[in-house]
Amino acid sequence: MSEADIGVVVITWNRRDEALAAVERLCALPERPPVVVVDNGSTDGTADAIRARFPEVDVVALADNLGAVGRTVGVRRLATPYVAFCDDDTWWEPGSLELAAKLLDAYPRIAVLNARILVEPSGIEDPVVAELRDSPVPAPPWLPGPALGSFLAGASVVRRDAYLACGGFSPRLWLGGEEELLATDLLSAGWELCYSEELVVHHQASRVRDSRLRRRNGLRNTLWFTWLRRPFGPAIRRTAFLARTVPRDRTSALAAWDAARKLPWLLRERRPRPRPRNVERRLRPLDEAQRRSNARKYVG
Repeated sequence: MSEADIGVVVITWNRRDEALAAVERLCALPERPPVVVVDNGSTDGTADAIRARFPEVDVVALADNLGAVGRTVGVRRLATPYVAFCDDDTWWEPGSLELAAKLLDAYPRIAVLNARILVEPSGIEDPVVAELRDSPVPAPPWLPGPALGSFLAGASVVRRDAYLACGGFSPRLWLGGEEELLATDLLSAGWELCYSEELVVHHQASRVRDSRLRRRNGLRNTLWFTWLRRPFGPAIRRTAFLARTVPRDRTSALAAWDAARKLPWLLRERRPRPRPRNVERRLRPLDEAQRRSNARKYVG
């Protein structure tokens, strides 16, 4: 693998120690990828600490917290054809980035590879892995793994040109379930998303997180994606399922209000994706899988 084949983008916010540990692991990888750290407006000295300890790393200190859009900032800083995403509480297994570059070289219609995720410190598989491995999305026969309808950004490698051509992550969605919208737009543009068992990401969930805000944003973004990209029938059924199953608490109510108060924007930007390539046919099998999911619970 050429050292220019794949780079890594890390986004972080007010997790200085964890960000330093994440960058240290990345700099120790045998692939020696160029690394861009996008600091989403931290106030704890994260950017300065990384610059001081790792002068070889490109650190972008944003004035504001742009959420997932920070990844797009990082992607634009890299010239590599492939970009691995890494959160400040995840890290890539040595050798996985090299394999990802080889797979993307060999399969030029794949835009996203999603890795297997191991939860640390136990080392067991994340519950979502079983759903990725058993994905019901129809796959073309040439694909080297299960086809996906979405992906987990912190455990993925993207084809830079495809990612940028589809606009990257939406600024409106900010962070939390932001992947579904981009994934559907990639599928609509003719790209494939694939799970690869051989790629491995480790995840040790940060103790510095607001689980209620994460759930609020995740539920809001699921509703927004559903009404931005799904035809009316599936959108109504998905919304009704969420209304029946999410916790009946303040966080869910705020998420519903966040989604509803942007109704004019939703109607203006709504672009259902039944075609080209009959994308809705590919997304439909995910509805039942998500209803049975043990990993996609809007709790916390």
